[in-house]
Amino acid sequence: MAKRHHEQHRIEHIGWLRAAVLGANDGIVSTASLLVGVVAAHADYRTILLTGVAGLVAGAMSMATGEYVSVHSQTDTERAALAEESAEIEEDFHGEHRELTAIYMRRGLGFQLAGQVASELMAHDALGAHARDELGISHMNTPRPIQAALASASSFSAGAIVPLAVVAIAPASSLLLTIAGTALLSLAILGWLAAKTGGAKIMPAVARVTFWSALAMAVTSGVGLLFAGHA
Repeated sequence: MAKRHHEQHRIEHIGWLRAAVLGANDGIVSTASLLVGVVAAHADYRTILLTGVAGLVAGAMSMATGEYVSVHSQTDTERAALAEESAEIEEDFHGEHRELTAIYMRRGLGFQLAGQVASELMAHDALGAHARDELGISHMNTPRPIQAALASASSFSAGAIVPLAVVAIAPASSLLLTIAGTALLSLAILGWLAAKTGGAKIMPAVARVTFWSALAMAVTSGVGLLFAGHA
């Protein structure tokens, strides 16, 4: 008996991977940058800790809100496009059949076969065929606003906890370097995991995330030093 052929492509992970990586990345970078800035400004421990907690809560809510609004807007756009396409199919079925046939011909099918494929697919699910092949809407990229919002908020919080934990356990004398070093190491690991999961090149992903994150912390550290000098 022939074995069933199962395929699992990494492209299927892109939706949740993007939200998770973006959230965790932002959580580490923004919270660590805030903490580095206030530490460089010689703030007291209570102020440093309060800044980190406030950054975690505000950032998580901001990520959730932004992701929800963005994905919901995509949902509304897709629904409007599907409603318009449904009306077009109802008003001019043969014209939509010709349109679908032309799409398949551009993909390499001959006229007769393209027409036959279009006929079969439209007989089965006309709107689904046009949604997938004309509009590029499929079940793989169907937006889920609440899921995306929760994923972003959760991953941001998980990332933000890393520099906050450093504040809780690291000695005050080396706090700035410890926060920055731990954050960059965590981001490098995160970049490695994201690249590994998505099947991308690992070193460019790691270098990209660590460089820009180091730059962000350097800038906020400079701002903190500037305020400390004027205090």
